[in-house]
Parts: sequence; C-alpha cells; structure tokens
Amino acid sequence: MRLTINFLVKKARQKNNGEIPIYVRVTLNSRRIELSTGIYCDIDKWDEFGQQFKGRSEAARILNIRLNKIRNEIQDHYNQLKSTDEDFNVITIKNKLLNIDDSTGILIVFDYYLNSIREKENKGYSSRTYKHYKTSRKRVAEFIKHQYKKADFSVSSINYNFLDSFDIYIKKKYGIHQNTAWNYHKHLRRVLNLAVSMDHIPKNPYSKYKVALDETHREFLTNEELSRIEEKEIQIERLAIIRDIFVFACYTGLSYSDVSKLSRKHLQKGIDKNEWIIIDRTKTNNRCRIPILPKAKEILGKYRDYPTNYTKGLLLPVLSNQKMNSYLKELGDVCNINKSITMHMARHTFATSVTLSNGVPIETVSKVLGHTSLKTTQIYAKILDQKISEDMNLLKSRLETTAGAIHKKGQSPTI
Repeated sequence: MRLTINFLVKKARQKNNGEIPIYVRVTLNSRRIELSTGIYCDIDKWDEFGQQFKGRSEAARILNIRLNKIRNEIQDHYNQLKSTDEDFNVITIKNKLLNIDDSTGILIVFDYYLNSIREKENKGYSSRTYKHYKTSRKRVAEFIKHQYKKADFSVSSINYNFLDSFDIYIKKKYGIHQNTAWNYHKHLRRVLNLAVSMDHIPKNPYSKYKVALDETHREFLTNEELSRIEEKEIQIERLAIIRDIFVFACYTGLSYSDVSKLSRKHLQKGIDKNEWIIIDRTKTNNRCRIPILPKAKEILGKYRDYPTNYTKGLLLPVLSNQKMNSYLKELGDVCNINKSITMHMARHTFATSVTLSNGVPIETVSKVLGHTSLKTTQIYAKILDQKISEDMNLLKSRLETTAGAIHKKGQSPTI
C-alpha cells in the first residue's frame, strides 16, 4: 500500500483579498481525497515545487510547521491502521482526520433499507421485494462472518476485493448461477447507493466492480400449445380454474401478483369506450393500460359470481403462486406439453405468441406489459428471431431433401 501526501493551492477558490486556500491531497492505492488545511497564502509566497511557504520569516516558519504537523498526523494514522489486521482505505484515513465515526456497518445500512421497504409496503414495494432483500441481507451477513470473522463490516471499507470475494462466496456456497448472483449484487448495490446518500461513503464501489447478466431463454407457449390448453376438456374443477386463470394471463400479459389483486376498480372505460384493465404493476408501480381481448373477457364473465371472488372483492379465484405453479405443471402433463409451465410463462406467451408474432408493434407491447425500458421488451423480439431462424433452417433442410430426391430420380426442374 503506497501512501503519498501532497500540498497544493486551489487558485479557483481565491478569496476577495487575494488569499488562496491550501489543500492536502492524500493518495492510497490510486484512490485520493483532498481536504482543506484551513491555511491560506498569497500566491507569490507559495513554493509549488517544495510544497511549502517561501522565505525564512517567522510567519513562513510557523505556517510550514503547521503543514508538517498535518503531514505527520496523516502518516501516523496510516501507520496505526497498517499495524492492525483491519482493512482500510483512504476514506478511513479521511474519517480519522475529521474525527468521523466510520464504524457504521453495511448491515446497519441494510437494516435501514429493509425498514424503509417495510414502511412502504404496498406503496411502491411488495412483500416479495422485502423478502428478497431480507435474503440478500442474510447472505451478506453470512459472508462477513465467514470471510472476516465479524458480526458486521464497515461500509467505508467495502472495496473491489470485498465485492469480488462476496461473488465467489455465494456462487461456491449455494451453487447459484450468474443471474441469481446478479440479483444479490443488485440489492447490495442499492444499499450502497443509500450509504452514499447518507454520506457514509463518497462513491459506490460498484462503480468499478461490474457484474454481468447472462442472457436467458424465456420459455413461452406456441399458438398451437396455447390452443391445446384452451380447448382441453378438464373435469377436475381446480385444474379447470387454474387453466382459465393462466389463459387469462396469456391474453392480458399480467403477472401473477397483478392477476391476484385484480378487482372491479381496475376495469375502466378506455379511449375507445371499450372495457380496459388499468392497473399499477406491483413490481415497478408502472401503470398498465390493457384493452381486454375477447378470450380474457369471456373468462372474467365466467367467474363474475364466483363465491370466493365476491367475498374478497376480486375478479378471479387466484391461489398462492406456489400452488398455481404446482397445478400448472400438472396441467402441462394433461395437455402433453413438455415445458415447465409457470404463471410467468403466461406473460412471456402474451409478449410473443399473442402480440408480437401477430404484428403488434413492439412499442405497444412494451406499454401494455408496463416495461420501464423498451430494451426489456426487445428480449422477446430476439426470441421470435430465434424462432424464425429455426423455422427457416427447417425449411432449408426440407428444400435440400426435395432437391436431393429430384436429383436421384434424374429429373430436371421445369422452367
């Protein structure tokens, strides 16, 4: 660890009387801070090369002694920190100089963030969001205990090495894939942003540590598979209900959390005077404005007087997400669909088979889905491109087979 201490004048901050402030610059491992020394000078009395006051006057001697004391104090803090087993950086030295308590731990900031989410539950945050952040907090606490044998870790000491070690730990310990790790980092990054806002740290260490997100294959149902589910005769009532709710989601693009809270107040007259679903997404709080397609309207009518809906004030008898997905797997077996069907697959199916593949502009699909960015919707367009590629390769294979058969018979194509 290489420490350098320099004194410099800030000409841009010259006072009205012509005096210029002197700052001390401390650099450690390529990171630096600058602090005011509280000392001013006339520019013609400052030795820029020697970083001290010129001359041998009593005033110059006293001011140079003050500068040396500042230099020695910084060096002393550095030596004391280096003699311990504690991790530290230039911010730690800054806090020592300013007598700031840098003992605030990352878990303390994390708890503050969790409390904030809980206070805003159903007002911008969902209970699932709180649960996910709580799990991330648990993983960070486990890592700190494992790696540093501590109950918490100073937020000002978090650096590239901490983040990289955390990444390695969660992947080895829990065998998670890159995108799951990305979610843990996303939560920690937001907590560190809060630490910046609370003046615990000047900069988020994630500005240098980047976590990649692997492109995933978003499973969806083809039009033929969706029709198979719609037309299947199902005698078991619970499966029939789950099938209807899933199909409803396929024709509206709503997520499980939004379908489960759908009530009469979400049905409103749209710009075309027809009935629309207008709802704020649970996940992002973005407003979705969805014209109700005939199939979705038919399902809403079917459950208009369903007892559970009436007592709860809901439009559909939605079960827990876990039960819904469990029954959907059973539905897939019944319909001979070799895909792991989930409620979220319905949203993917709406984006691909129901809208984009039928010529609905991607900008419209993005608005209906309530995406915050068109880039998110473009993922589905890539899926369709892949489908086009697969279909064209199949066509190419068939054409080659036909051409080979003609050539084998000795026939020539007619012109």
